[in-house]
Amino acid sequence: MTAPTLTRPAPPAGDAGPRRRRREPSHRPYYLVLVVLALFAIGPLVTLVFNALKDNASIGTSPLTPPTELSLDNFAQAWTQGDFATTMRNSAILCLGTVAGVCVIAGLAAYALSHLEVPASGAVIGWLFLGSALPVQLFLVPLFFMWTNLGLTDSLFGLMIIYWATDSPFATLLLRSFLIKVPKDYQEAARLDGASELRIIMRVMLPLAWPGFLTVGLIAGLWAWNEFFWAITFVHDPALRPISTSFLAFQDQFSTDLALTSAAAIFMLGPVVILFLVLQRRFVAGLTSGGVK
Repeated sequence: MTAPTLTRPAPPAGDAGPRRRRREPSHRPYYLVLVVLALFAIGPLVTLVFNALKDNASIGTSPLTPPTELSLDNFAQAWTQGDFATTMRNSAILCLGTVAGVCVIAGLAAYALSHLEVPASGAVIGWLFLGSALPVQLFLVPLFFMWTNLGLTDSLFGLMIIYWATDSPFATLLLRSFLIKVPKDYQEAARLDGASELRIIMRVMLPLAWPGFLTVGLIAGLWAWNEFFWAITFVHDPALRPISTSFLAFQDQFSTDLALTSAAAIFMLGPVVILFLVLQRRFVAGLTSGGVK
């Protein structure tokens, strides 16, 4: 008696054997999109550098081509005519004061909304959302009369107060998203050790939420450096004007000196680009993270 032989079932019709592995889609379209976006972002900066090295006649003839001759005369003339030594100093003072004030105001408010029993905290958060969404031009007329009566016009401190008020709502909401994820066990342990609320903020909460404070400081500082609307409205003394108002020195009633304006834009963008390149990893980490590692 012979043992039965085992036979494999025949493959179904249309199947010629084991299925081939599917080919992974090519990544070239994604790289192409990224290259186009990079050129779209970097192209205007490269063109700005080219125009800063040309004269107005060359810019009018070919604004997108590299310069035929390299000359730094535009930078020297723009620095003197725009009084960048004064305006850059004023903007540095404004940025430091704005960052310090916003971090203190928003930090205390965010701590109260995230770790203390605040009555009607939901209404407060809704008010902060509304305050960060409303256009600031709505407050121009009453604020101008108030600042005039208080003697805060033509004052860097008066301009700082405006920046504190306009930046603090968004900064508070951002910092609250960091602090709300900090476990309350740290806070309770510090209270059991006899620490006051201020000591808890400085010694416990601040080290844990420093990425959020760094992010808020960068956003507030960059906004104060680039701000033009409030600066030109409330500061009329040329000795107190920030760097964003230096562009007014390169235009008259009927024309604008494009070469000097491009050189002035390099002066304004240079510190911002360098600061962002140095702190970009911490800045992105602060925007994407929301709690304690």
